[in-house]
Amino acid sequence: MKKSIKLTMVMLLALTLVLSACGKKNEANNGGAAEGNGTKSDVKVGMVTDVGGVNDKSFNQSAWEGLQAVKDSDGISVDYLQSTKPDDYITNLNKFVKGGYNLTWGIGMDLGEAIKTVADQNKDANLAIIDAVVDAPNVKSITFAENEGSFLVGVVAGLTTKTNKIGFIGGAEIPVIENFAVGFKAGIEAVNPNAQVMISYTGAFDKPDLGKTQAATYYNDGADILFPAAGATGTGVFNEGTARKQKGEDVWVIGVDKDQSLEFGDEITLTSMIKRVDEAVKRVSKEVVDGTFKGGVETLSLKDNGVGIAETSSKNVSAEILAKVEEFKAKIISGEIVVPSALAE
Repeated sequence: MKKSIKLTMVMLLALTLVLSACGKKNEANNGGAAEGNGTKSDVKVGMVTDVGGVNDKSFNQSAWEGLQAVKDSDGISVDYLQSTKPDDYITNLNKFVKGGYNLTWGIGMDLGEAIKTVADQNKDANLAIIDAVVDAPNVKSITFAENEGSFLVGVVAGLTTKTNKIGFIGGAEIPVIENFAVGFKAGIEAVNPNAQVMISYTGAFDKPDLGKTQAATYYNDGADILFPAAGATGTGVFNEGTARKQKGEDVWVIGVDKDQSLEFGDEITLTSMIKRVDEAVKRVSKEVVDGTFKGGVETLSLKDNGVGIAETSSKNVSAEILAKVEEFKAKIISGEIVVPSALAE
């Protein structure tokens, strides 16, 4: 009997040790990602999207991927709130600020006024915004030279088109989107002055159906290359282009903000204009981790590697055209070519 009790106690002890080890393993796998050495940061960073949403396969998604990268590398806690209407902006920003987050991002020009309001009311809070300049000492404003990156994909489009008809589809007629259009048109005209450039705005960043309808109109009018800068609305452009490609039509779409060939495939994506929102979000968020965050304005250009074209462009763009792109890129960086801009100085 005593022997049986002793065996039972030994088995219970062994089981306890196993369960304890499993508990520690599970605990290590929960919560924010940790650094390689197993430590976890106390820093919390929140992100508020515009109405395009975090899964827009473009602008907001790129920002969220940048924030997740800092979570993985530095062990910070990250979260986002998706705005469904402009009235949500201040409410969502305040949820993070009042929740004690070390940095709160506003993604998109439309959040500019809301960021300013929240920053003025919470002078000890750190905020940052993409695509708008907010004059407040506790706000880091990041803008991009979209016109320069768009000029390069304009060069690709101008040298690739067979119909000499090319379309640009913007989400809304606002300066930052007009900057894409202005640069794109300038790039096309630099290499193909005979090409017709059609420009339109759907008025929304979250309506794929509108993008699909406008794409159909342009393709029906003879365009063979379309460049949407429209967030989730651009998904509809890709859907229309893909459907036509599958029917044998020789049409293309140019991606925006990130390498959209990874999402929509090489069959339809001619190239992509990269706007490194993810890198900007990573760098500024790491400043908070390092304790070096300061308010101010940064504009990321070709010279800063803040914009450019996708590395996968060689799959569909000839080496000769890519060489021409590099030639124009060098001239823009040197200042020999000044790309027109839609943004006020």
